[in-house]
Amino acid sequence: MAKVKTAFFCSNCGYESAKWVGKCPSCGTWNTFVEEVLSKPSLKKENGWDDYNEETKSIRTIALHTITSSEQIRITTTDAELNRVLGGGIVPGSIVLIAGEPGIGKSTLFLQNGLQLKDKRVLYISGEESEQQIKMRADRLKIQNDDFYLLTDTLTQTIFQEIRKLKPHLVIVDSIQTIQSPYIDSSPGSISQIRESAAEFQRFAKETNTPVFLIGHITKDGSIAGPKILEHMVDTVLQFEGDRHYAYRILRTIKNRFGSTSELGIYEMTGAGMRGVNNPSEILMTQKEDQLSGIAIAATIEGMRPLLIEVQALVTQSVYGTPQRTVSGFDLRRLQLLLAVLEKRGGFHFGVKDVFLNIAGGLKVEDPSIDLAVLCALLSSYEDVPLPPHICFAGEVGLSGEVRAVHRIEQRIAEAEKLGFEKIIVSRYGQKSIAQSGANIEVVPMGRVEEVYQYLF
Repeated sequence: MAKVKTAFFCSNCGYESAKWVGKCPSCGTWNTFVEEVLSKPSLKKENGWDDYNEETKSIRTIALHTITSSEQIRITTTDAELNRVLGGGIVPGSIVLIAGEPGIGKSTLFLQNGLQLKDKRVLYISGEESEQQIKMRADRLKIQNDDFYLLTDTLTQTIFQEIRKLKPHLVIVDSIQTIQSPYIDSSPGSISQIRESAAEFQRFAKETNTPVFLIGHITKDGSIAGPKILEHMVDTVLQFEGDRHYAYRILRTIKNRFGSTSELGIYEMTGAGMRGVNNPSEILMTQKEDQLSGIAIAATIEGMRPLLIEVQALVTQSVYGTPQRTVSGFDLRRLQLLLAVLEKRGGFHFGVKDVFLNIAGGLKVEDPSIDLAVLCALLSSYEDVPLPPHICFAGEVGLSGEVRAVHRIEQRIAEAEKLGFEKIIVSRYGQKSIAQSGANIEVVPMGRVEEVYQYLF
């Protein structure tokens, strides 16, 4: 009988070694190597897809100039938000990894999207739930589809046998951490199992031109569970995030070989599944009766879509010796930079104040154009004077206190005008790009932070 072969794998990056080592040569982390049992040599059998469809490509070397470039035909789903983050729809033969917190709604979102694809045969593979549990969720979604099939199995051999019989147009795997390959003897969820199972699905997707969605788990520090190579193997990585206690969820692109990586989809969790939010600016700004200090509206851009979001600031006298700096949805170091600018250029004594900053709606914003709105919200709370209603901001703040120009300002102005704002404060620099013809919104150009302060207060 052949000897059982074992190897050591780095649990951080998936690096393989014949013996245990303290420090991983690939990623440099310490004490991450674990021993796993590999397959016995007699078990190994490649999964060939030559007989799956007529269009299977024969492997041969081709000169680049002989290949004719054609527009990629995508499968358009009924979910506009998913189409946006994927770059215009599902690409045939692509493999997409979706990761998120437990209970955030990953399974609900992709069960719903699978049921809504009426003209495609969809196979939903679940290693975590029974048929009854999935049926209960489908009943709650109230979507009928006679061409939607379920498989509750975790062994890749059985899964691919069923796929050969059914020949689906789309495969959804929930989740990749539960899938087990017979060629690897370690338990499901281990480094080698995830890598081997994902490799088998990748081979299937590329050879048969069938799109595959892999739903994945995340670790306690927020990274995708499994080896880092998992993210390299797939074509697209989507992160599904948001606070469980809020109704809104954000689908964010981390990697996309077929589109932009800065796209954002916003969903609202309802009793009947996920509902795409077409106009997120309205939900990201709270409708208030009376004017309050410390609130400013920023015109920002996420991917291709302009958003108007509410920035909330609270500046209070510090009780303890060291003033607090607390942020939610914004970079703490960026806040400290803006406070230093106000202290140095404006003479405001923020060094003795506690500062709290929040981006409404649970969004995390990285666009530097939000700087001016953050600064104005801080000043409004500092002076305890509400900002004028129907005014918004779009500008980056430099270290010398200048208001810098931001890109795609016309889209920001158009979005502010659409939502009924009367004024937008922008940078004086880069004015050439602003076409003011026919705009019903007043564009106020500013060059310095001091000018903005004098104008508002």
